[in-house]
Amino acid sequence: MSSPAFARVLDHVGAAVVAGDLPTGARTSVDALVEETLASRSIVREATRVLVALGFLTAGPRVGLVVQPRERWNLLDPHVVRWRLAGPDRADQLRELRELREAVEPAAAQAAARRADAATRDRLRGLAAAFGAAPQEFARWDAALHEEVLRACGNPMVVTLGAVVALAVRDRATVPPRARDVRLHADLAAAVADGDATAAGALVREIVTRTSRQ
Repeated sequence: MSSPAFARVLDHVGAAVVAGDLPTGARTSVDALVEETLASRSIVREATRVLVALGFLTAGPRVGLVVQPRERWNLLDPHVVRWRLAGPDRADQLRELRELREAVEPAAAQAAARRADAATRDRLRGLAAAFGAAPQEFARWDAALHEEVLRACGNPMVVTLGAVVALAVRDRATVPPRARDVRLHADLAAAVADGDATAAGALVREIVTRTSRQ
């Protein structure tokens, strides 16, 4: 289910848990959430099923829905990342995203430089040119570049992190890029396209480090 009403209920309850408006141990019910959100019972039930799967709630007879502590959340799910970025956990989430990127992206870029197929290398060369030709579209090319690199690394487990990395990239979209940032991204695209694994890894490290300082 992906209707606007479903998304609204899911975001409402998920954000409330992240913000502490529904604190750990709090109990609620489908009926209470129907009354609170004015959504249909079927939509609320589906949203709570997703929240149970994310570790935000447990459901049981006679106890209803019980809010769970952060230790049980699926912290790599894009929904959870987005709610934390918009809530009081923002600083922690940004730090965790930076540390995750520092640990994963250099190795992914090196692997992509070695494993990318010809079509991917052509797209990366196009991105390298795009950064130089249209720096005003930096946010667009930035997201596309990181997506290509992660996909090209050839590791399905790393590829699943792409949506999380994309959120981190988009979160910085309102920060005007500096000339050095544009150059680094163009160089990264070219390095992966040219199969230069050493340069690709070093460029990603600098990109992530600079992002954390801006």
